[in-house]
Amino acid sequence: MGKSRTKRFKRPQFSPTGSCQAEAAGAANGTENEEDDEPAAELLEKLQHPSAEVRECACAGLARLVQQRPALPSLARRDAVRQLGPLLLDPSLAVRETAAGALRNLSACGGFEVCDDMVTKDIMTPLVALLKELPMITYCLQTVTEDNPELLKSLNATTLHGLECAMLCPVSSMEYILLKTLVAGTVWNLKDIIPSKSQAEIINAILKILSEVLEVDAMKTVIQMKEAETQRIKLAAESEEVLEHANGINGTDLVEDDEMEETPRKRKVRRKTFISDLLPPTDKELRETTALLAAQQTALEVIVNMCCSEDPSDDEWEELSSSDESDAFMETSFTEDGGQLLTPLCLSHEIHTALTSCLIPKKVFEKTAFPSSVAVDICSQSPTWKPLIRKMNTIQCRALVCLQSLVSLLDVDHLGGAPALYTLAQHLSDLLFSQPGFADHPDFLEAITSALRALLQTMASNNLPQCMTPEQLMTLCRAGIGSSNVGVRVNVVSISGITGSMLAKESGTLDTLKTIGCFLLEIATKDPSLVVVGEALDALFDVFADGEEAERASIQIKLLSALKEFQPVFKTKIRKEGRGKYSPDQLCVLDNVKMNLRRFIAYQETVEKRLTS
Repeated sequence: MGKSRTKRFKRPQFSPTGSCQAEAAGAANGTENEEDDEPAAELLEKLQHPSAEVRECACAGLARLVQQRPALPSLARRDAVRQLGPLLLDPSLAVRETAAGALRNLSACGGFEVCDDMVTKDIMTPLVALLKELPMITYCLQTVTEDNPELLKSLNATTLHGLECAMLCPVSSMEYILLKTLVAGTVWNLKDIIPSKSQAEIINAILKILSEVLEVDAMKTVIQMKEAETQRIKLAAESEEVLEHANGINGTDLVEDDEMEETPRKRKVRRKTFISDLLPPTDKELRETTALLAAQQTALEVIVNMCCSEDPSDDEWEELSSSDESDAFMETSFTEDGGQLLTPLCLSHEIHTALTSCLIPKKVFEKTAFPSSVAVDICSQSPTWKPLIRKMNTIQCRALVCLQSLVSLLDVDHLGGAPALYTLAQHLSDLLFSQPGFADHPDFLEAITSALRALLQTMASNNLPQCMTPEQLMTLCRAGIGSSNVGVRVNVVSISGITGSMLAKESGTLDTLKTIGCFLLEIATKDPSLVVVGEALDALFDVFADGEEAERASIQIKLLSALKEFQPVFKTKIRKEGRGKYSPDQLCVLDNVKMNLRRFIAYQETVEKRLTS
């Protein structure tokens, strides 16, 4: 059956518009837009202000400015990195935090070129010194260290020791949980420079932190923190009323109305406005809750990255045929010049053992549930807490993707055996079909179909009966195939192929096999993406490769004539569209499918001849 690679999670990055050469030429000719420099120049100048409050505001302004692409060249010309770096060690804690936030945004928005510039200008020295104090710096460090071999060369034992100390720091708040999680992700990014004798210990330490993060019940935390905030605000209001009442008795809170006549006997009393009346009720409870949700999302992403290969092209979809020749083809090693088809990473013994000993699969499973309705209701009633609903939904999607990786890579025994797989299958079915509008949520649909695809493939590989009814299967397929997301379409096509190949071995499945066959034929001949077309053909090969029921079904749906008619069309599409739209890896797979199509047609000809003679 077709196989897929899980996409690694990466921090968002983009490059400023225009080339460096163009910027330099513009500067030389005096044609650069000086107006674009004004906001950057003003904010950078304020970084040197004697007032900590002004420096903090300037850092906050830069954190917003760097997210605007046109501003990046101006900031680069004015050496923003070198000016922001020292502020990581500013005497003011608030300045340090906002400076770290500005550098984090700069590293995420500026791309690899900016990250390299940050390393060159020795941003690491103040950054590592700050690790123990603030989690926001750590966002920057995790971004900079990802897929950055040049940076690894500049790091030394002192840096690693600083990160190790941060990993071992005691947890005193949700923000420290986030700090440790980000440091754990950073250390994983630096694994290539960790001595081999220490790697097993480091892996265990990383997964222990991630396990502890996922163990926290985020839904309970949301409810408890919101209640705590409500109680705090209530007590503060009561204290103000008491103070106001006391001041009123003492005559200190009587304010004359300018419009009232000035007489000693008649005055109009107005309520004094307290500063807390003007502030949003967010303070520490919302901050702590947000930190926990960010930590859990990061933990799930790090686990997925640990389960994925480090090949730089692993964000591509690699769909591989399941024929004997294809399996051998997938395992063949290629040179870099010829391109290498990606295969799931064979986990080292250390990671394999650590994942299961830390109960990671169980904790990831728990995070795949829908957010608590109570927590969602509480957040929806507060404008400042409402954004947390999206964060909770994101955690569910990340957990489903993480589950896909674990199911694909761990042994069945480490997942809890066949009973655990059936429980998981039922759970995923409940998640999917309990939501009538699941097709309207593309992120959720891609995540859950990826997890379901991996689970069904694992069950099929271990000869375990499939768990979806024909009605459920077709409901999912019809909803998924209408998605604009290629990943969703690939998943549902693969799911139908896995299910059909198992049903082909059973008796009394003729009608279902015909339905699946017609569905796959329609996708193969009509879908605009050759990746989806290739997966649909691959699924057809699997479903109708063997079995009496499958042979009868193929005759009744006229599979052979349909494939013969489509074969030249498929070849033409690959020739005309392939080079411009698809990667070399995908073209390799499509060429393999094309070859298997020719062989499958020859096989179907013998089947039809035998059954109709």
